[in-house]
Amino acid sequence: MVRVVHLLVNLMLMRKGLIPIIIGMLALIGGCELGPGEGGRSAITGKVFMEEYNSAGSLIKDYYIADERVYIIYDDGDTYHDEFRTSFDGSYRFEFLRKGNYRIFAYSECLGCPGSTEPSIIEISIDKNGEEIVAEDIVIKKWN
Repeated sequence: MVRVVHLLVNLMLMRKGLIPIIIGMLALIGGCELGPGEGGRSAITGKVFMEEYNSAGSLIKDYYIADERVYIIYDDGDTYHDEFRTSFDGSYRFEFLRKGNYRIFAYSECLGCPGSTEPSIIEISIDKNGEEIVAEDIVIKKWN
């Protein structure tokens, strides 16, 4: 019986010693502010708009483009973190984002540019969790 009581006292002391450690760990985890990226409850939606020009530089048609690649960059990074292909109506949606700054872009044809393309970029800021941001259209060009 004495051994059982001694064992129970030791277990209680061990638990009491672990409680401050557990509380400290939870405080550290809860105190971390995560930056932009996945893991949140916000979303950014928008559309990609295509302008087609002839060789004389005149606009011949414009429309929301389907199946176009759209990219997102978190904060001030240099490379994209995710991509999405537009739907039949030119729309895209990046979900589960945290608060922070984002850049969204699609590639546009560019006469005289290296590689004949350049990014058409829009910048967006999510200021609070759960926001649904509707971005301005990303306008891209094509030369015929």
